[in-house]
Amino acid sequence: MEANWTTSLKEKLDQHYAWPALYTFKFIVPKGKENEVTSLFPNHVATEKTSKNGNYTSITLQMMMPSSESVIDVYVATYTIEGIIAL
Repeated sequence: MEANWTTSLKEKLDQHYAWPALYTFKFIVPKGKENEVTSLFPNHVATEKTSKNGNYTSITLQMMMPSSESVIDVYVATYTIEGIIAL
């Protein structure tokens, strides 16, 4: 992940949110990887929706985040999961 990407995301987040704020994370993961994502957020309820063909699952979480840096930390942590797409 490039530093330029995180800098750009931080600027956009700080323009659109007043921290702390409720932030919605949405991920698309290959079938069988759902627990890898949800295990990163043990104290939060995730909403899951399986794709039409059952190959992917959409996972949505809403979390109170203290800062844009915290949001970026979550994205960085999820990128260790093979095949994940963050929306």
